Amino acid sequence: MNTGKSDICGWLVRPATWHMWTVLAFALCVPVVNVARASSDGGMDNAIVVRAARSWLHGGSPYADPHFLYLPGAVVAAAPQALLPQAALRVLVPLTVTCLLVAGWVCALRIHGTSPRSRFAALGLTALALGFAPFGHLVALGNWTVTAAAALPLGLLCAVRGRWVAAGVVIGIAIALKPLLAPVALLFLFARQWRGLAALVVLPGAVSGAAALLMPDPAGFVTRTLPFLLRGHDAFVRLYEASPAAVLPRAGVPRPVAVALAAAAALAGCWCAHRRWRRGDPGPLRLVETAALLMLSAFLVSRPSYDHYLLVVLPLLLAGLPLPGSAARGPWFWLALVPQVPGLAWPWLEPVTRRAFRDCLTLCVLAAAVATARRPAPGGSPPVPRPGTNLPTRVLTRPGRRG
Repeated sequence: MNTGKSDICGWLVRPATWHMWTVLAFALCVPVVNVARASSDGGMDNAIVVRAARSWLHGGSPYADPHFLYLPGAVVAAAPQALLPQAALRVLVPLTVTCLLVAGWVCALRIHGTSPRSRFAALGLTALALGFAPFGHLVALGNWTVTAAAALPLGLLCAVRGRWVAAGVVIGIAIALKPLLAPVALLFLFARQWRGLAALVVLPGAVSGAAALLMPDPAGFVTRTLPFLLRGHDAFVRLYEASPAAVLPRAGVPRPVAVALAAAAALAGCWCAHRRWRRGDPGPLRLVETAALLMLSAFLVSRPSYDHYLLVVLPLLLAGLPLPGSAARGPWFWLALVPQVPGLAWPWLEPVTRRAFRDCLTLCVLAAAVATARRPAPGGSPPVPRPGTNLPTRVLTRPGRRG
């Protein structure tokens, strides 16, 4: 790629100025302050996990609350929060969520060899914070989806460097907290990385089994949570689900037909992910876009499936923008994000309980954009490093320096 000063990439590769970092700092800190002022517990979703941990510490079952949908390992992980005062949680929770989102963005940049000090790094994260509504929603809710949003880029960074076992450990730990990244196991299967796959499967199983033995009802997740998930939650929660399986029935489509359509779309997405992997072109895009397709396919059919789930894949895709042939360079990628622009009111969809229609549109169009991304031009992406080597060839570096 041309990184001369006359090229836009030549401008993006330069270190960000203090003005850019100032804008980014305000974009990240203001939501944290707002959540700390408006919330008494740091976020509604995190409060559910903390209440479950408090219930466990007092001898009760964390699964007595039907809205607690996490594996037993999350109860143990949330126990330290249950011992903190509410005043501390209201600040620490949104701050931790923001820091994990930043960490995920930095890892996504490093996958593609982009400097975290570049203008692209600062502007990209600012755009996510200010222009992508689920970013603010995730900070406000304190949802543990943020663990997956940080773990997937870190795991893929390990995989790009040839450390598949480490990647399996990272993703396995995230699954032990929230099983959102389970579809990534197919990526290890495609790559035939059996030791990494074993780490991904065994680690959450061992953690969940050990934590379940500490619970008053060890099988609570199976006997209470899974039936609740299979029923599609309660009527209130269904209003916010973005999966076509939940949205289409609200538009008049019979539920069996909606589920069949969502399942067919998910299977098609998995098939496209397999084809994307088999394409075998060099560079990190192969790894990133295959993983993104697997996750988007799961979101199409999974219950629940919320707007903030998109933050698991969007930073990874956006970080690949400088690479020729990336999905982020296609027009449909950007059209998919239009419904998520904050403050943009859509006719008949103004109530917050109807934003799931916009979320579903973004999910479907984004999945199609990644699945149909054109093949990168020969030599347009840096070569994949061999196991044990350093980062892939840099795409964005300082001016005057290559690779």
